[in-house]
Amino acid sequence: MSRLIQRFLGSGEALARLQDHAARLRRLQGTLEAALPAALAEQCRVANCKDGTLVVSTRNGATAVRLKQMLPSLLEHFARTGHVLDTIKVKVGTPEQVEWRAPPPERHISATAKQGLSAFAESLPADSPLREALERLVRRGRE
Repeated sequence: MSRLIQRFLGSGEALARLQDHAARLRRLQGTLEAALPAALAEQCRVANCKDGTLVVSTRNGATAVRLKQMLPSLLEHFARTGHVLDTIKVKVGTPEQVEWRAPPPERHISATAKQGLSAFAESLPADSPLREALERLVRRGRE
């Protein structure tokens, strides 16, 4: 399957350029990870590289500040590994979006229903899990 994808990606000129650019970004990501401490490397991703400018995305502002302090040594590290860059831009990425969920609906139990549930719970054996659940329901239920 991998060969089919490689053949497809290499078939057109635009797709071949895209494949080359993606491969270059993967190499740059590996070089970036090698240059940074492990805790910092997991917070940074190579976003793009164009016209000698490498764009690195970070998860938060603190990581961006730390990375900006390291820019001179990072440029030197990239040059030693064969990736000559003019500048490195650091950008704070957007936080991961958490899927929104509607709050659970509030459920109300009338006073009559509470009395009925309490009476039924009292008729069950003391060690019954159902009795414990019903008593908890009556305690937590809102009128």
